[in-house]
Amino acid sequence: MDNRAEVREFLMSRRARLTPEDAGIAAGPNRRVAGLRRSEVALLADVSVEYYAKLERGSIAGASASVLESVARALRLDDTERAHLFDLARAADGIPASGRPRKRATTQAGARLSLQWALEAITEGVAFVRDPYQNLLATNALGRAFYSPVIGDSGRTPNLARFQFLDPASRDFYPDWELFSEMCVGIMRAEAGRDPHDRTMQDLVGELSTRSETFRALWGAHNVRTHGSGTKRFHHPVAGELTLAYEELAITAEPGLVLLVYTAEPGSPSAERLRLLASWGASEHTPTESHRTTS
Repeated sequence: MDNRAEVREFLMSRRARLTPEDAGIAAGPNRRVAGLRRSEVALLADVSVEYYAKLERGSIAGASASVLESVARALRLDDTERAHLFDLARAADGIPASGRPRKRATTQAGARLSLQWALEAITEGVAFVRDPYQNLLATNALGRAFYSPVIGDSGRTPNLARFQFLDPASRDFYPDWELFSEMCVGIMRAEAGRDPHDRTMQDLVGELSTRSETFRALWGAHNVRTHGSGTKRFHHPVAGELTLAYEELAITAEPGLVLLVYTAEPGSPSAERLRLLASWGASEHTPTESHRTTS
């Protein structure tokens, strides 16, 4: 497969959301399209209408960086959308997004002892490692207690996207469920744009599209985003309401994996509830560990 359909739908969706007023051009009468016309985007990008139409048909291979920058400005793409457009162009040219073959993230990477030690050294925050497919590969002790609704006891690698869209418990765990859904799909969209041949991502998207109408609609919107940092609300079945700040850090030893840390404002009710959750988690796991050592 190639990524022509992805390029086409992304550019069309970005054009459709802009009005002439947004772009600072006269609307004119008898408009029959939502958003800007191709000719208007071409004018704003300073390229011919024929060339922009070619790009929007998905033929982005060979497009220069200057042309892509001009199109990004014309469509008023934000930083994440601009990066996504360049990723799509690199993929069309057969160039990995990083400029070199990307190592495949595996569950074994999350089991690396030094990485697990680093996670366990974080004792007052939720720390976990996630791969591009939303698999929860490793956590610290507080992370295991925090994500107990996600991890469950099935033995299958927990997947945050499957939990979000396929498990009814996610609507209780995430008070802002709709916002979390948009974030999850936007992050996956950005990842998918980097490698249109990624079979694992294709299979996950296919599964979720088949089983979740919400996922299917959000995937079709072609919105992209990065995680970075921010604040999220949770409702934990043990700890109750939690408002946590998060930071996402790339793991340079394992390209594609990220470390996320959730922390509470010192002295806040959420900080006290995290401490209670840590105590609960320790008490819950102690019997299991004792059983393992005696069996």
